Amino acid sequence: MGVTADRRTVGHPGVGRVLVVIPTYNEADNVDRIVARVREAAPAVDVLVADDNSPDGTGAIADGLAGADPQVHVLHRPGKEGLGAAYLAGFAWARRRGYDAVVEMDADGSHAPEDLPALLDAARDADMVIGSRWTRGARVLNWPLRRLLLSRAGNLYARLALGVPVSDATGGYRVYRAAALDAIDLASVRSQGYAFQVELSRLAHRAGVRMVEVPITFAEREHGDSKMSPLIVAEALWRITTWGLRDRRAAARRPDALARWP
Repeated sequence: MGVTADRRTVGHPGVGRVLVVIPTYNEADNVDRIVARVREAAPAVDVLVADDNSPDGTGAIADGLAGADPQVHVLHRPGKEGLGAAYLAGFAWARRRGYDAVVEMDADGSHAPEDLPALLDAARDADMVIGSRWTRGARVLNWPLRRLLLSRAGNLYARLALGVPVSDATGGYRVYRAAALDAIDLASVRSQGYAFQVELSRLAHRAGVRMVEVPITFAEREHGDSKMSPLIVAEALWRITTWGLRDRRAAARRPDALARWP
């Protein structure tokens, strides 16, 4: 049995077999770079490119990567259905194949694969790890002040409204152990973008999932177009407000829960 086979069997020490899910839509300029960096930074993990039928040929590029490397896989999806749907499909793909942990990672390079070993090390003692932009030791590069303030304010609002004890509830660089995915009611998830990440943070907290944050270096994309839009931000604010009100109404019916509310 060769070295590659040994790594695929053993996976990351203390965590097991790991799948990195990278959703793509029109990421032809980035997909080969990000996959190569993941394979270099964490040779024991597998990669799944979940492509939403990108018209720029991203899926074909990913097929070429998979053909050259047995640890790279491609999930071709019928069309642009959004980040949340892509991750849910990736989670299901991983669970059917018995992976012990699943990683969320953006295709544009804003999530540094070089930080992945630290996130996986933290997953030895946690069920869910968030690569945080807003915890001590983190760095955010090349963001204008408006983006910085918007993200910080949005995360503070999410924490106050939902009681989720993390500083970066919207962060999309994450590790989920299989136990966390089993505990979260994934079938109930309907949101996308920032709201998707907040919703999973909320559901994980409500399910008692052990969450930790690890500082990362977050950099603005250099190639391609950002998928962020005012509509995505508005959806996130609306959903956070709705969830917060719903949770408080539920807590009000249970005095013991209300007493513990942050």
